[in-house]
Formats: sequence, structure tokens, C-alpha cells
Amino acid sequence: MLSSDASSGAVWRKSVRSGANYGCVETARLSVERIGVRDSKDVAASPVLSFGSGAWRAFVGEVKSGRLDLA
Repeated sequence: MLSSDASSGAVWRKSVRSGANYGCVETARLSVERIGVRDSKDVAASPVLSFGSGAWRAFVGEVKSGRLDLA
């Protein structure tokens, strides 16, 4: 986990499916091999979780496949 200061130069993006009142996260490429994830509600205080690019690709693949759906 990184402090928000450690990722201050990153370009963060939020899903177009996010609403103003929804619990959402933002993602950013921190380096060639690292992806950052943070809470979009309080970006100044939110810690940044850092994932390797391979682990992030695997996670996104699982989400897109529907295997992580709660219903």
C-alpha cells in the first residue's frame, strides 16, 4: 500500500459507469509494472493499493468473465 503522496504524479481515471453517490474506485498506471487503485470519494486521504500488472490483468479478466459476480 502506498500513501497518496507516493502516487501524486499518476493520471487517475474512474469508470464511466460510476455515479456521484456510488462507492467507486479509480485506477492509474504507477509504472510499467504497477497499477494503483484508490477510493474515489476521498482521494486526498485514500491510501493507494498497488498491484503488479500481471495480477491486475488476471483480476480484470475474472471480473469480465463474471466469475466474481455476487449474484
